[in-house]
This record gives sequence, C-alpha cells and structure tokens, in this order.
Amino acid sequence: MLLAAAGLRFPFPRIFDRTVMVTLGVSMVWFARPLGLAQLLRRGFDQPLRELRNAAVGLLLALVTMAALFTVTVTLCHGDAISADSLVARAMRYAAAAIIIGILEEGFFRAIVLGGMTRDWGKRTALVASSAIFAFTHLVRSPARFYVTGFQPLAGLQNLGASFARVLHPGADLAMVFGLFLLGMALGEAFLLTERVYASIGMHAGFVLGAKTWPLLASSRPRIQRWIAGPGPIPLIAAPAAWVLALVLLAVLPRTLKRPAK
Repeated sequence: MLLAAAGLRFPFPRIFDRTVMVTLGVSMVWFARPLGLAQLLRRGFDQPLRELRNAAVGLLLALVTMAALFTVTVTLCHGDAISADSLVARAMRYAAAAIIIGILEEGFFRAIVLGGMTRDWGKRTALVASSAIFAFTHLVRSPARFYVTGFQPLAGLQNLGASFARVLHPGADLAMVFGLFLLGMALGEAFLLTERVYASIGMHAGFVLGAKTWPLLASSRPRIQRWIAGPGPIPLIAAPAAWVLALVLLAVLPRTLKRPAK
C-alpha cells in the first residue's frame, strides 16, 4: 500500500519474492559463523585474477551454446529476418544484470550450497543434490501476476500457496525443471573442477544473456518445434535441444577449464 501511495506499481509476487530474498540474506548473515559461510565464500571467490581465464572460457562456452540454439532456430523455423545487431543490442541491455545474477546465484548455489554439501557428502552426491535444489528453487515462484491495492493480510499466504502448488503439480514446467537440473550439473561441475565460482559465473551470465535475448527471436517465428523450445517461463531450457547441449558441456568442461595447481 505504501508503494501504491507513492505512485509505484509492482506486482505483489515480485515484492513478495524480494522480501523473501532479503529475509534469507539477513538469516544467512545471522547464522554465518556456525554454518561456516565466510569460509565457503572466501574459498569460492578466492584468486579472482587467476580465474579470469576460466571466467572467460565459461562465458564463451555459454555464448557458443546459445548461438547454436539460435542458429538451429533460424535455420529450421521460418519467420521474419532478425539482424545480428538487434540481438547483440538486446543482449547488451541485460549484460550488467546477467553478471549480477551470475555472481549472486553462483555464490549461493555453488560456493555455499554445493561447497557446503561437498564437505559432508562428497563431490558427486553433492553435485546431484545441489543441482536438484537449484532446479526446484526456480519452480517455487507464484504463477499469478496480481496487484494488491488495499489491506489484504492473506495475500502473502495465498502467494506462498500458489508457489508451492507448482512444486506439487509442476505440469508443463517439469520439462523446465529437468533442463535446469542439467544446467545445474554443468555449472556445478565447473565449480568442482576449478574449486572457484568464476567459470560458473561466466557460464551463468552467458545463459542469462541468451534467455533474455531469445524472446526477440521467438517473436519473429510463430512456429518453433517443441524440441527446440518448450513450455514455461524459460522455454529454451525446457526442450531436448538444450538438454543435449548441457550434456555436451559436461563432457567438454574437463578439457577446457584450467584446474587449480596442486
């Protein structure tokens, strides 16, 4: 209500999500010492200058992967011509956001979640478990886009219920979850190979750029085969083409990333 009175208008689910994120951040700071978060973050973000190569390689791998999906779409799906300049211009609009998202999500899911699980469960089990958490976390979002204009004390509970309903009944979003799981496996493998987050940050940023640029291409092609782009809010990752490329990434990463000296 305060935002509305100030002339600002945001969907309630967006406000709710940001509030949860801030609350989670404060809780993590509060329990940082017993959880060993400082040590995990220090290790994950250590030696940034030495990891510039891995960050660049990760970004390049993601961009090549997205370029392959875009090329297949342009070749096989008829539609209006889209210039490379317009695609690059749209990607540059989201460059800063992509880097910030990569840093925040990789710091949490890889440095903290995967790094912490590795201490207790070992690398392979931790990789699978953290990738599943990464995938399902993206599913816990309210499917509705609504606004709160008056005093509605149950709006938060309703939004939370709608969010968890997607977990219990993912429906068409199940394909997206599977794709995100494979993507999490690739990002986690990059972290385990380098013992740092920089390669996975580069990859994550590249994938965000591709996802943000995709609507410009998709809008020019009315019919795109389901094996190229699936249903849900992240269509590219919800289709077999991206799943195959994620498996290819898993095979390529050990041959392209520079491992830490022993």
